[in-house]
Amino acid sequence: MRTIVIGAGIGGLAAALTLRRSGLDVQVFEQATELREVGAGIQLSPNASRILNRLGLEEPMRRMGVRPHSAVVRRWDDGRELTRQPLADACERNFGAPYYNFHRADLLDLLSAAVPKGMLHLDHRCVGLTQHRDRVEVQFHNGATADADVVIGADGIHSTVRKSIMGPESPRFSGHVAYRGLVPADRIAHLGMELAVAAWWGPGHHFVHYYVGAGARYHNWVAVTPGEWRVESWTARGEVADALKEFEGWHPRVREIIGAVETTNRWALYDRDPLPRWTVGRVTLMGDAAHPMLPYMAQGAVQSIEDAAVLAKCLERADAHDVDAALSRYEQTRKPRASRCQEGSRRNGIMNHLADGEEQRKRDAHLASSTTAPLPQNAWLYGHDVEAEFEQK
Repeated sequence: MRTIVIGAGIGGLAAALTLRRSGLDVQVFEQATELREVGAGIQLSPNASRILNRLGLEEPMRRMGVRPHSAVVRRWDDGRELTRQPLADACERNFGAPYYNFHRADLLDLLSAAVPKGMLHLDHRCVGLTQHRDRVEVQFHNGATADADVVIGADGIHSTVRKSIMGPESPRFSGHVAYRGLVPADRIAHLGMELAVAAWWGPGHHFVHYYVGAGARYHNWVAVTPGEWRVESWTARGEVADALKEFEGWHPRVREIIGAVETTNRWALYDRDPLPRWTVGRVTLMGDAAHPMLPYMAQGAVQSIEDAAVLAKCLERADAHDVDAALSRYEQTRKPRASRCQEGSRRNGIMNHLADGEEQRKRDAHLASSTTAPLPQNAWLYGHDVEAEFEQK
């Protein structure tokens, strides 16, 4: 079976690797002229790392990733620890796979290095699709065309593929704006920070930081604030002074980490309500093209990797002349779980930003009582093996 993947981000490259492992002919088309990621961190929980391990990526992931020993939530003003949950060893012991923090560029590099030469085509921006009875033709901005038995849209929240099969839609603005920064670790070494994912929750805001890069070379931070700025771009420049102003009155450590960067970027946070369907004919969606979610469960890229694994399993036994059943099975398998993550991320966006008061005190009491297993609500999320589940059905 011939497949085309539109988009060579983390999900698209994972799809290329899982589809190839399943014996399919895969071609990946990416609009960028070179593969590169912005300097931001990403968390990769066991439900994704086990899939990448099976693709032969265990060694480069261990070499390039950081294994945080715990996740810690602190109060915004005095730094009081609200909860601490084990991650690194506990995840491998309980769920059989590691929890990693990566520099996004490192993760993209190790995925792209595993893609065979000739499979990835850069500078090919999809501008349209034409579905025929037995194939799909893809048109690109440079005049090139390609066709396949199945086309997979892995082209993000503003997906051209989704627009082509479902018409125009607008993502939902969350009312939140995120600043992000990447600090050389030696610049803040005097703070003596532990190898953990740390989150600080406060009224209307929260702040997350953790080490990334081989040998924990950098400290990645994300500062979420309320705002009306609507540009959904990871590369839009922000002002460090504006980020610091948003966190006036917060614990000195938070402000010192923010102030340690020379530049910051900001992006508006969007998601969508769960779509009624992901598939039309021989075209289907995955990742943010299908189920964009807010970053409050750290599951955006992780769920796209799960999509890739299930989609490959569904297609590997399918007939190229009748893909409906395979794509239907993929969607029916993945939609409930991805939708649950979308909705959970929205809920966390409320919980993380509660104003001080009765609801906040109830939340903190609940956090204090749930310190026995890795975050968040671990077993259904981290412990779930989508490939093993598929084989059992």
